[in-house]
Amino acid sequence: MLVILRALIVIPFCILVCLGGSIYCLFSPRNPRHSYTFGRLFGRLAPVFGLTVETRVNPEVKADGNCIYIANHQNNYDMVTAAAAVQPRTVTVGKKSLLWVPFFGPFYWLTGNILIDRNNKTKSRGTIYQIIDQMKKRDISVWMFPEGTRSRGRGLLPFKTGAFHAAIAAGVPVVPICVSSTSGKIKLNRWNNGHVIVEMMSPIDTSGYDKDQVRELAQYCHDVMTEKLAQLDQEVAEREAADRQR
Repeated sequence: MLVILRALIVIPFCILVCLGGSIYCLFSPRNPRHSYTFGRLFGRLAPVFGLTVETRVNPEVKADGNCIYIANHQNNYDMVTAAAAVQPRTVTVGKKSLLWVPFFGPFYWLTGNILIDRNNKTKSRGTIYQIIDQMKKRDISVWMFPEGTRSRGRGLLPFKTGAFHAAIAAGVPVVPICVSSTSGKIKLNRWNNGHVIVEMMSPIDTSGYDKDQVRELAQYCHDVMTEKLAQLDQEVAEREAADRQR
């Protein structure tokens, strides 16, 4: 019964936001402030799924200017958990095929996000320079999922190098964002699905890296995030165990 109630809330909400948001964005199409505005709106769905989301933003991030954000990508629930960490003038990078998703696709493009063709390596390399160009022209930061696909409970997958090529070439820091595990955690027929911690870590300076050290930077970021995710999962487990004992 609870899953039906949630569907009756979430599906109309998403359709209305996508349709209404698309109309709203037509007055200033592809303005980067839209991603922040509507990202926060989707983040409000977290309680509907029985989640208590805690967001931690390192104060160094806001003082550091534009950057490349990298986040772990678990499942579709990232839209309501990680969304709370989206900073102003930040857009995301998604698959070009998203454009054909009913309601969501046109909305995603109109809110200023960047679409790339991941199946075409030549175009993907060109897209890196497009991202850099847009960062400079539009004064934006870019949010990317370096795993390239949803991990679905397999842990942090190996990173692709696009985000790190862009950061080094643009001369901006990389900011890791870690979302504690949600795979297998959310039961749609259960009222309380526990805690999720979203932590935006301190910026990683890329000025000491060149294009030949991209994989080294990617591996360093992967190691940092792997360690942080283990810490967050442990903290969540301890807090949920304490809640059950009350």
